[in-house]
Amino acid sequence: MDSCVSRSLHAFVLPLVVAFGACDMSTAHLTGRATEEWTHSYPLSEGGEVRIGNTNGQVDVEGIDGSTVEIKMEKIARAATDVGARELLPRITIKEDATPDRVVVETARLGGILLGVSYEVRYHVRAPKNAVVNLTTTNGGIAVNGSGGKVVAHTTNGGVVGKSLTGGVEARSTNGAVNIEMASLGSSRISLRTTNGGVTLMLPESGKADVSASWTNGGISVSPDLKLDVTEHSRRSFEGRLNGGGALVELHTTNGGIRIRPRSAVNAEKDDEPHDRVRVPK
Repeated sequence: MDSCVSRSLHAFVLPLVVAFGACDMSTAHLTGRATEEWTHSYPLSEGGEVRIGNTNGQVDVEGIDGSTVEIKMEKIARAATDVGARELLPRITIKEDATPDRVVVETARLGGILLGVSYEVRYHVRAPKNAVVNLTTTNGGIAVNGSGGKVVAHTTNGGVVGKSLTGGVEARSTNGAVNIEMASLGSSRISLRTTNGGVTLMLPESGKADVSASWTNGGISVSPDLKLDVTEHSRRSFEGRLNGGGALVELHTTNGGIRIRPRSAVNAEKDDEPHDRVRVPK
């Protein structure tokens, strides 16, 4: 695929010059490679925040028991030669700021225009289940599993995936799908948005929610296995109450479909099904 967006979606590794507005070279010829990694641990108070800021690369978070945050960071530099890649590694700077209530780890932006190189940083995080998780990346995906605190996940070129979540969720993408599975619903708001991609939300059958969905080019598919009473359904919007209503759920996409399914049917429906089927109450 030839476009800048397509390359970033499939590779998540961009030449550094791309960050400064250019997109005119492939990384296929960058045969030189160098890596560096570390694993750091930080204590975190009950309900504290873990914030990861990245530029190029994946961010993965797993919710765990306990009160310690463990972050594994992997730098990957590519250039025409191994020597060139090793010279790039020290310029990829990681900033850390840790307090008892908040752990912040960020990839610093590289200054200037660099040609003939690429890089990515991957973060693998194990955080207490009750922590607030705030994640951002530009070229890369975000995945969160088993978190019970609020999850904020923003990416530009990449998807957002959440599994077995129980807290509030704010997930955003520009070029990528947003797929969230809720293990339970409380009173916290769930907001899922993307511009170019689909939105899929998996809800527990017994959950209570007020659902509002909108799209520009696409449609909506609601599983009949959910007791979701439709209160409004038009060409580009949908509203309904799950089990009488409860948590506010907002779903939006510009170019893509929206699917709402029961959590028990994660693999039951095909990705290419029509996005225009809803169960309308009698």
